[in-house]
Amino acid sequence: MSVLAIGVSHRSAPVEVLESVALDRPGVTKLLDDIPSSDEIAEAVVIATCNRLELYADTATFHGGIEEASSLLSLHTGAPIELLTPYLYVHYGDRAVSHLFHVVSGLDSMVVGEAQILGQIRDAFRLAQTSGATGRVLSELFQSALRVGKRAHAETGIDAAGRSLVTLGLARVLPEVAAEGWSAGQVGGSSWRELVRGSSALVIGAGSMASLAATTLHSEGAEVVVANRTLSKGARLADAVEGRSVPMSEVAAALDDVDLVLSCTGAAGVVLPYDTVAAAVSRRRGRPLAIVDLALPRDVDAGVADLPGVVFADLSRLSTASDDDVSDARSMAGDVAAVRAIVTDEVAAFATARRAAQVAPTVVALRSMADDVVDAELTRMAGRLPDLDERTRAEVARTVRRVVDKLLHAPTVRVKELAAQPDGASYEVALRELFALDRRSIDAVAKPDPVADAERTESS
Repeated sequence: MSVLAIGVSHRSAPVEVLESVALDRPGVTKLLDDIPSSDEIAEAVVIATCNRLELYADTATFHGGIEEASSLLSLHTGAPIELLTPYLYVHYGDRAVSHLFHVVSGLDSMVVGEAQILGQIRDAFRLAQTSGATGRVLSELFQSALRVGKRAHAETGIDAAGRSLVTLGLARVLPEVAAEGWSAGQVGGSSWRELVRGSSALVIGAGSMASLAATTLHSEGAEVVVANRTLSKGARLADAVEGRSVPMSEVAAALDDVDLVLSCTGAAGVVLPYDTVAAAVSRRRGRPLAIVDLALPRDVDAGVADLPGVVFADLSRLSTASDDDVSDARSMAGDVAAVRAIVTDEVAAFATARRAAQVAPTVVALRSMADDVVDAELTRMAGRLPDLDERTRAEVARTVRRVVDKLLHAPTVRVKELAAQPDGASYEVALRELFALDRRSIDAVAKPDPVADAERTESS
């Protein structure tokens, strides 16, 4: 069995395609529920964020795994396989491990270094565990990935170098809207932080991205208004940022007074239609309005970008951000290089550990077989020498077990060392064939421990 990664992201597909394959949590759960009936995929984890959908699988064969995984993505997103194929990327074996480690470290994000992906991957792994879709292979992989992500953010300055989508969105729209005649209460300045200070912002949604937006705006001195379908969640977020909440039915009216709108809901359709924004523009009497849409599928009708006085950015525009849009690009290069070095080392260490771990069940099965042989021979001796006293019988048993342990010690230690090498798989096969070990006994040893795996994830 080998690890396969297949998916689409902002790097391989336009926003329109990403919208068509967006999966919410129930959708991911339904996909994972199909894994037990798969002939090719033994385990799976699905990462579904605003700019990527990836399926990691432990597969029986390469081509069969690709076909099965592609079919599952097509089935559960409703996107025809013909639409998906041109945008899908595939990684296998060590390359799949390397890709996951790059993703969890923030190196593959739209905004390099963003830390949210670490939590999103942790949540994806926990959901797969809850659904019973993971086993030993992916549990070890994702536990290692979470540790790599934590190392990247703890040991380098990648957090400071990279910005969240929220701050990138603000950096894109606010300087432009300031040129239109920014009406907020700040005195001078052109950076997004200076422009946010004293402004009024409407945050639509109350999920993790919306919470990050509200917290960021509040910390930079903005007055925050939160609109959400679930009033209680909106009110909790508003209280946390010393703002106020409004029901979704009052969003149109709220547009009259705010300087900035940042929307990120989990809605399936548009929550801020063109006509609603157009009506607000007419009531604002020329006051410009900045709108940032971080949702996927999109919350805001992209046509609002054509309205006079509206400066608009969505994920499609943010994906084209140049180095000029990212502060301290040069200093960030050093942090990126440091994270890449961590990833390279961790990929090599994981590959070595994985090869060594593959031989461990065979070694355990060999020792178990040896114990069975010793027990059988001691039982046979007891039948042939019934008058042997207990002291002598115990000494004979200890001697026999010491002899067997010494005979097995060197070859089992050596085979573990050899198995850690790039061509180490052949040594496990040789050990199994030489001692005629039952494949079923090896598989029994290799079965995952769901409780232990869950405990390790909680501590990650």
